[in-house]
Amino acid sequence: MGGESKEGRRPEASSRKVDVSKLVSIIPPPSELKKREEEKKIIEKRIRIRYDESLPEGVARLSKELASYLGINENDLIEIVVGGKRKFVFKTVIDEKVEANTVYCYPEELRERGVADYSIATVRKRLQQGYSS
Repeated sequence: MGGESKEGRRPEASSRKVDVSKLVSIIPPPSELKKREEEKKIIEKRIRIRYDESLPEGVARLSKELASYLGINENDLIEIVVGGKRKFVFKTVIDEKVEANTVYCYPEELRERGVADYSIATVRKRLQQGYSS
């Protein structure tokens, strides 16, 4: 009887087996994982804000190096966040002469909201969706 019970279980077990190729098809190949890593872009960077009276209102000037690092083009909108609370939106002007970790902004709005010259802030490219003005 012991042999019969084993034989009785075997057909049930074989009917439950899942095809391994179906399971493997769910797992992406290593090359796909590598592509995903390469697609990840750095979306923000800590910088210094400097006042620049010569800029028009609503404009920020940043270095070409920083712009390429963050994927920012001329006339894109950027967000500058100071202390996690004060958020500013500026139109960009890219200048090769500017230091890499410095963004120059029109100072009046910054002064009104209590941001000093040479403050540390985070800059990122503004995403068009998901943000309210």
